[in-house]
Amino acid sequence: MKFHWFLPTNGDSRQLVGGGHGLTREHGHRGGFREPDIEYLAQIARSAEQLGFEAVLTPTGTWCEDAWLVTAALTRETERLKFLVAFRPGFVSPTLAAQMSATYQRLSRGRLLLNVVTGGEDAEQRRFGDHLPHDERYARTDEFLAIVRGAWAGEFDFKGEHYHVEGATVPVPPDPLPQIYFGGSSTAAGPVAARHVDVYLTWGEPPGQVAAKVAWMREQAALAGRTLRFGIRLHVISRDTSAAAWAEAARLLDAIDPADIAQARKVLGRSASVGQQRMLALHSDYAGGDARSLEIHPGLWAGVGLVRGGAGTALVGSHGEVAELIEEYASVGIEEFILSGYPHLEEAYWFGEGVLPRFLAKGEVS
Repeated sequence: MKFHWFLPTNGDSRQLVGGGHGLTREHGHRGGFREPDIEYLAQIARSAEQLGFEAVLTPTGTWCEDAWLVTAALTRETERLKFLVAFRPGFVSPTLAAQMSATYQRLSRGRLLLNVVTGGEDAEQRRFGDHLPHDERYARTDEFLAIVRGAWAGEFDFKGEHYHVEGATVPVPPDPLPQIYFGGSSTAAGPVAARHVDVYLTWGEPPGQVAAKVAWMREQAALAGRTLRFGIRLHVISRDTSAAAWAEAARLLDAIDPADIAQARKVLGRSASVGQQRMLALHSDYAGGDARSLEIHPGLWAGVGLVRGGAGTALVGSHGEVAELIEEYASVGIEEFILSGYPHLEEAYWFGEGVLPRFLAKGEVS
């Protein structure tokens, strides 16, 4: 298994509201907000490296600092840590993306991973001048990734509906080739992932639903003559005791204003993302209650998704209980875990000192 952490380039906090998806910066922050300055992000990156995480995911979007620029700066603050850089195809040319990633890979000495985010929020896409509908965005991603891989391999010609390139190439092929991570739950997304990506990502649905998604993508990959690895994006609240972990979940929930939940549901309900709608469905019947009322599977808590888009669930429990739930996901095919918590610096230590050593000791971390 591989374990990754998260860089909050949209800011950090001891609460769930403030920055990020759903309730954005325009809605204001609660107390204790931490700006995503380079000193704080470097502190998280160095801690993740020290604790034994493989990489850190850096998000993309209106409310985030640019992932390429931030992580390029952080390569000088770390030695081994890899950077899973999220970016949207279609906002730059595929040949330029191939060149950028090849340069990054050389300068970082092989520490780049790529997270391709096709985009499920129509309003977000339009901010960047992209007016393609949902399924056409995935068709464009299909062509984009074909050109990127072609340019890495040598001079590449391509003529499709969205791109026409002649002799696309890079000065020196990246070595090793950056692994491509990709998430998408729609019927339009599956074949694109099957043809091009190395690691298919899902958000933290209950293990049974994740197993069904893994089976679906294995079928898609088989049709394309390929195999995939599988990863999952989750938050985590891991403590010395189960009671302490659930007390922290309760603290986070108690700090949420019901008006914030209503606002987030309004914003996220307009999403064209199938994955986002699946996240919303996990807590659609929540009308108030304690933290345990949002436990949708033993140790899996849907409280984060009340006010934040994207990954909306958290592993909650003692270090041993969290490790057991990770093993349950591993049993259905998940090999990579991209984790986060609020605030990200402190939660990295809770997990990195309480849970990660259990897998390192058993030799289960690659």
